[in-house]
Amino acid sequence: MRNIGAAERVIKGLSNETQKLLQTYVKEVKAAFGDQLEGLLLYGSAVRGEFLQGRSNLNILLLVSSCDSAVLKQYSPLHRRWSKEQIVLPLFLTEEELRRSAAVFPLEFLEIQEQHRVLDGRDPFIGFHVTSDRLREAVVQGLTSHIVRLRQRYVEGGGSDEATAILLPLSIASTIPLLRGVQRLLGRPPLSHSDAVILDVGEQLKLDLQGLLDVWLLKRGQISPGPHEVPRLFDRYLQATILVARAVEQLPQLEPR
Repeated sequence: MRNIGAAERVIKGLSNETQKLLQTYVKEVKAAFGDQLEGLLLYGSAVRGEFLQGRSNLNILLLVSSCDSAVLKQYSPLHRRWSKEQIVLPLFLTEEELRRSAAVFPLEFLEIQEQHRVLDGRDPFIGFHVTSDRLREAVVQGLTSHIVRLRQRYVEGGGSDEATAILLPLSIASTIPLLRGVQRLLGRPPLSHSDAVILDVGEQLKLDLQGLLDVWLLKRGQISPGPHEVPRLFDRYLQATILVARAVEQLPQLEPR
């Protein structure tokens, strides 16, 4: 396994505290897995330059030689410790599984392929190819499922302002990757910054997506809607998501690449 030098592990936009935290995390994962660990990758907001200290999670992919119960169990004590530091449960994949999964979840793996950093080991995305022939289906399915879950979560929270103000920022984090999928379907280069993604998709589809943009600003802590504004924000966000889903249904599927 090739060792990644400390200089290579520096990730622009992350605080020194977070950088050191990741370095300690890598050491502990390597100690737990040994030669079974083939690669350790960071992806998501921390790589895109949108990581918010105390708000964002650190997303990890562990490339391992096998994924049986004995291997997985080795991570349990690490999870108990590191979940408190905003490191969510990693994706555990072998090389073969990664390549097979990309055919089933093209959007998710395009996201990781384009925005990741290797913290240790090798990069499985070198020479990696994700076909785009199922991309429109994946985006439509993702948006439709998202709309249904959003309504369910709203009911679970009793429609209270407090619960909704927690629900919406969590929801937009799942919506943005889908919007980058829309950019790909439109032949646009997927943008890293979420506000730019929302604005570009709205402009290209000729839709008012201010509801999505406002929820993104809420997630960033840049706006704080009053008690009477939260239900209206939910409705605008939901309606904007529905409009995007309907528009994507009309887009042609990309030719396989």
